[in-house]
Amino acid sequence: MPTAIAVTDPDLVLTSSDRHTPTAAVLPVGAPPDTYPLDRAIGDVHAMIEQHGYVIALCPQSAPDSVVHRLYAIRSVLESDRIAILRPELPPLALAVLALQLRQLSVCDISPGVLASAARLLAHYIHAGAVLGSLAKLDRVPVPLTAHAKSWSPNAQFAVVATPQPQLQRLTDDGETPTGPAFGTRMFYAAGQQPPDWVTGTLAPAWRVQGVTEVPLPAESPRWWATGRVGLAGRGGGPGRIVEFAAAIPDLSVLYQLVTSVRRDTCHWCGLELIGDRCGFCTAPLPAEPPPPAAASARSSPVGPAPARKALTALTPALPSSTRFPAP
Repeated sequence: MPTAIAVTDPDLVLTSSDRHTPTAAVLPVGAPPDTYPLDRAIGDVHAMIEQHGYVIALCPQSAPDSVVHRLYAIRSVLESDRIAILRPELPPLALAVLALQLRQLSVCDISPGVLASAARLLAHYIHAGAVLGSLAKLDRVPVPLTAHAKSWSPNAQFAVVATPQPQLQRLTDDGETPTGPAFGTRMFYAAGQQPPDWVTGTLAPAWRVQGVTEVPLPAESPRWWATGRVGLAGRGGGPGRIVEFAAAIPDLSVLYQLVTSVRRDTCHWCGLELIGDRCGFCTAPLPAEPPPPAAASARSSPVGPAPARKALTALTPALPSSTRFPAP
């Protein structure tokens, strides 16, 4: 059975067009304890471990502390080293896209340790942001004081890109857009109380995406983008003026080649395979070793850019050769 991918909200489960891609398990640990008690959550995760062997749980960075504490409580009670709790610094919609990519890769011959640590690598190739009507409370992307002042204008709109590099731009009629990906992507978008026309009519063509898909706005998005009031149990009280978007690599063959072209190591703590510089399950860092002189240039980064560049160039001929692949 493939490694189980779990999320903390049902709206983080995106529909896949490939019938071979398994769905994600939902652990609604943010629900009130009387609705989803801890003993039930423990039983659900135990059943997943018994069926799949390993569980990778994705949780938004903006989730309340109570949600994170319950996840770690489940792992502690089960005393299991087969549960990875990942909290990438991605907006909620981008996290849902990452979960979809991991679900796609879970049916391939990729070990659980590599799959968990691959989340950090894949997150660098997701271009995620939002169109916002106000920047007054936004604290997850650097906002200049002048932009804060301009955001108080009644009809102001801003395009904010959070990852892989922060960008902020006021929307005008000149058609300018933030810098987008230099490789083939598909765009997902979710609208709150804001029309998606600029995303679908201006941004998507400028980024030359291979398709556009509308999905429901994740419940955690208003908190992450600071566009809505927080309601009961830490949930968003309203979506606010927001259109969230995320563009990512849709092709499984490209994702597979990207992950498998990276050098693998063995975690010195739990023994699982990993890529990068940290284990996704036990979070132990890869011990630093001085590389041999002959291999110094090849091992300058735990996630080498050259194999990844060759992988994407071979499988997506339209990808410019100047594309750079950042290390985690």
